[in-house]
Amino acid sequence: MAHEFPIRVYYEDTDLAGIVYYANYLKFIERGRSEFIRSLGVDQVALKANHGIVFAVRRVEADYLRPAKFDDQLVVVTALVADTGARLVMDQAVTRDGEMLFTATVTIVCLGEGGAPQRLPADIRRKLAPKLH
Repeated sequence: MAHEFPIRVYYEDTDLAGIVYYANYLKFIERGRSEFIRSLGVDQVALKANHGIVFAVRRVEADYLRPAKFDDQLVVVTALVADTGARLVMDQAVTRDGEMLFTATVTIVCLGEGGAPQRLPADIRRKLAPKLH
């Protein structure tokens, strides 16, 4: 199950060469992950308030394939590929008209208030990965 999130490239996203600055792809995929989690019915504010759990990026393996430019309409595609209770692994891509521009595998960890790893409650895990639970 993949989630798609559209993004338009604005002038502020580009560098002097007129292409999307490399770090902005990380912002794009962050938005895509947040919207993916929201679409599954997980409220991250409530997760923190009720369980003291937040998501944090632990690792990003990224591949820049082709440049995006000002005013391009992009799509961020996000799919959960692994869930170990306190860790989520997501594959993400940024595309333009079906052409792959950027890919990343992102490892997210679940942290408690003290910063230590914490398992997600079972009901949240079922929302994130219903086919696995």
